[in-house]
Amino acid sequence: MTVQELTDALRSTVLRYSPGERVPSSRELVERYRVSPVSVSRAIRELVAEGVVVTRPGAGVFRAEPRPASVAQGDFSWQEVALSAEAGAPPARTVDASGVLAALALAPPEVIDLNSGYPHPSLLPERALAGALSRAARRPGAWGRPPLEGLPELRGWFAREIGGGVTAAEVLITAGGQSALTTALRSLAPPGAPVLVESPTYPGLLAIARAAGLRPVPVPADQDGVRPERLAEAFAATGARLFVCQPLFQNPTGAVLGAERRRAVLAAAKRAGAFVVEDDFARLLAHADAPELPPPLAADDPDGTVVHLRSLTKAAAPSLRVGALVARGPALARLRAVQAVDSFFVPRPLQEAALELVTSPDWPRHLRTLARELTDRRQLFAAALAHRAPELLPDRLPYGGFHLWLPLPGTVDPGAFTSAALRHGVAVSPGRGYFTAEPAPRTRTTFAAAETHAQLTDAAHRLATALASLA
Repeated sequence: MTVQELTDALRSTVLRYSPGERVPSSRELVERYRVSPVSVSRAIRELVAEGVVVTRPGAGVFRAEPRPASVAQGDFSWQEVALSAEAGAPPARTVDASGVLAALALAPPEVIDLNSGYPHPSLLPERALAGALSRAARRPGAWGRPPLEGLPELRGWFAREIGGGVTAAEVLITAGGQSALTTALRSLAPPGAPVLVESPTYPGLLAIARAAGLRPVPVPADQDGVRPERLAEAFAATGARLFVCQPLFQNPTGAVLGAERRRAVLAAAKRAGAFVVEDDFARLLAHADAPELPPPLAADDPDGTVVHLRSLTKAAAPSLRVGALVARGPALARLRAVQAVDSFFVPRPLQEAALELVTSPDWPRHLRTLARELTDRRQLFAAALAHRAPELLPDRLPYGGFHLWLPLPGTVDPGAFTSAALRHGVAVSPGRGYFTAEPAPRTRTTFAAAETHAQLTDAAHRLATALASLA
């Protein structure tokens, strides 16, 4: 059943309800229509936009009061022709945001959220952010136009954090990590070109590549990161000039690329005359028991092979969309030009607030608190899985980030497990969206999005029950 078919079915059902009457929960709808949680969420959003239903946080979804008058809907059929005009003409673009929307979807109040791409608000420095934003708003010129490349002081802070001789002049401030990835891929690869990606990889990267008309090519990775020998083969077979990777706490596996593989990856890229886009999204999410972190690939790269990106968003707040792109040589000018065309610049008040936050004593204190909390949650959730469903526990636990990449028994379909988990009150992310080719039987869980430690323990029990229901 497509999302449109589900929306039509729900609309017909809901219209039989009285105004103000409660609609069945998301779990009930998933079970009734045998669809994914994401499809239900999208259908509900469409009905909210139409005014058919209203949502009440903490209470559920209800039939809306009838509108005084309805406006005749236009005929949009002509758009099907206009939007498909490029079909079959290379390079054809595919705009598929399903993986991104799944990570951004808000779980219903009655569901334990192990799916979100962001930590629970209780783990974020909201008081420090409020103070930083207040101070930033009072800075002279705070509401004026910033330099296109970003505030010099903020660029300097990022340069010092990255190290390896990176200078402020080589830093471009971006509107978060997703924007930085989009700018990098559009700048460094022409439409129709192959782009090498880790397998599995972050679904948002695949969405960016396909929307830009690029062809993602998977390179196998294991629990130690991408396999350099397979990367060299992929460069040779495809002629690709771009490889995108997450060497530190990779999403979804949590893998960390070791020193020997780091050198081999850079060597393979240099032989191919290719760029390496290093998505260092989780460096601020190291756990309290983590060993010393390896430096960024960009810190070991004097020749401009690596284009480095990172963001404050995961560790600070979803709406503090401030990140950085680092490049050397002509690539930096290309990145700057593409970003200027797309968005001009990152709003100055947001940059000023970010600078106030990261240069205040609150920031290191917050990172230490966050590191301890992530460690506690990882251990608690892993222990609960080991007790309730040991077959779901990965062989190795990450010491950074906030994801566990859970193996599933070979006979269990990840989509079916996701639906079963939701029926038992837990939202997880099916593994299929993390692969460009045949998927492995996996699912991704997030232990930072739950509201309490007790919810994590409860979630492990519910996941075990969901798995048993599929036996």
